[in-house]
Amino acid sequence: MTQAFEGRVALVTGGARGIGRAIVERLAAGGATVGVLDLKLELAEEAAAELRAAGHQAVAFGGDVAQRDTLFNAAGALKQQFGRLDVLVSNAMWVRYGPIDELTPEAVQRMVGTGFNSVVWGIQAASAHMDRGGSVVNIASAAAFLGIPQAMIYCGVKAGVLGLTRSAAVDLGPRGIRVNAIGPGSVATEGVKINVDPEKAALRLAKTPMRRLGEVEDIASAVAFLASDESSWITGECIKVDGGVTHAFL
Repeated sequence: MTQAFEGRVALVTGGARGIGRAIVERLAAGGATVGVLDLKLELAEEAAAELRAAGHQAVAFGGDVAQRDTLFNAAGALKQQFGRLDVLVSNAMWVRYGPIDELTPEAVQRMVGTGFNSVVWGIQAASAHMDRGGSVVNIASAAAFLGIPQAMIYCGVKAGVLGLTRSAAVDLGPRGIRVNAIGPGSVATEGVKINVDPEKAALRLAKTPMRRLGEVEDIASAVAFLASDESSWITGECIKVDGGVTHAFL
């Protein structure tokens, strides 16, 4: 898939860091023009500048993906500037773990807004501009299939993303738009380091059959497959990229 995305245009939410950044780099390396959307415009601009310096075509967007206009503005700008939109990767998420009785309305609203509502707006915005067909890839989680302690909202949001994916795949299939999801396990990102204490991280590692955390490139590779023509008859699916943890009973 060296130049699988030559001439195509992609938008990646949460694209400035972590998994999102790896996805952006993978799509750009495949020839795509990439829109990097992040909450902080300066981070998106930094990522886009580095891609351009490496010889790729990239545009930066800033904004809160929980707001519908953020997705529509970015998708519309890409369509206006480059004449098309072929790929959307909804990756942005904000998460806080904690006991059920300590959940606050603010934390719940932010998690649902960033991780669930943004997927709705992304599907709406992308499908409005994918007049040549296209591929939407939603980043779910192994948590969509598991009951993780002190992660009720996160598990619920990611399970909801799978429901959105399946239904949108049915609705948009006749237009040549495929909608799939990726279910990452624990990936060695800064977010994991911030939110998961060392003891819990060691437990996750011990419960993962492949005995390692994922790398951001593992997720980017799966996204590239679903975004490319290599998966042209796959829609409504979730590929678990989790080292086998959702199948383990350890």
